[in-house]
Amino acid sequence: MNSLVKFVQDEFVTRKDLPEFSAGDTITVYYEIREGEKVRTQFFRGVVLQRKGTGASETFTIRKMSGTVGVERIFPVNLPALQKIEVNKRGSVRRARIFYFRGLTGKKARIKEVRK
Repeated sequence: MNSLVKFVQDEFVTRKDLPEFSAGDTITVYYEIREGEKVRTQFFRGVVLQRKGTGASETFTIRKMSGTVGVERIFPVNLPALQKIEVNKRGSVRRARIFYFRGLTGKKARIKEVRK
């Protein structure tokens, strides 16, 4: 049964060419918002906390600071409204899920940037 589900996902789910990113990277996600008949593009820029799941059900969590309040958003990788993803900075972290980042403020909330 698992192989049948995997086969259907591979054949019929359209894949988008997304850049490689992981936890600690700062990315900008552009997605469509429908308001009645109007469609507009909005972006969400923040630090990737985690990537979770595989295949069609893969998601990633982004956190940004809006004023003094932390805002997190979970995006499915196969979201039809997802237009593009830009990687702004590559971060160097030791963990795949950086939930400890939620409790950090000020200078401690900085992530080392990877230079190429």
